[in-house]
Amino acid sequence: MLMPKKVKYRKQQKGKRRGKAWRGSTLAFGEYGLKVMECGYITDRQIEASRVAMTRFVKRGGKIWLRLFPDKPITKKPAEVRMGSGKGALDHWVAVVRPGKILFEMEGVTPETAVEAMRLASHKLPLRTKFVQRPGMEKAVAKTE
Repeated sequence: MLMPKKVKYRKQQKGKRRGKAWRGSTLAFGEYGLKVMECGYITDRQIEASRVAMTRFVKRGGKIWLRLFPDKPITKKPAEVRMGSGKGALDHWVAVVRPGKILFEMEGVTPETAVEAMRLASHKLPLRTKFVQRPGMEKAVAKTE
């Protein structure tokens, strides 16, 4: 699973899940991308499941980039434990995403393949997503839909 090698503090505060993505909202590497449309957390397992789904669909063709990393620790107390006595132990890692953030990018495949691969990846995620592409490539996908 994805997780940081080393962190300064093992536990973090919750933070606010609101606002828009300031950075990472445009395609940087590939021709096609998957953009998230709402605030939320994406766990390390969900990121890996999406990546595997895309990779298996495109097989050897194309290149895939992950544009997010789970760097926020989520803690959890054991089951049936009374309230109090401090914050729980680290349970898993999540990536905080805001509307407009590009999650995955892809290139080297046909538009039809990219649309289907991103659709498979989006089914593994808990948030609404949208397929995006570089400007000037709209005609290619319009024919496929």
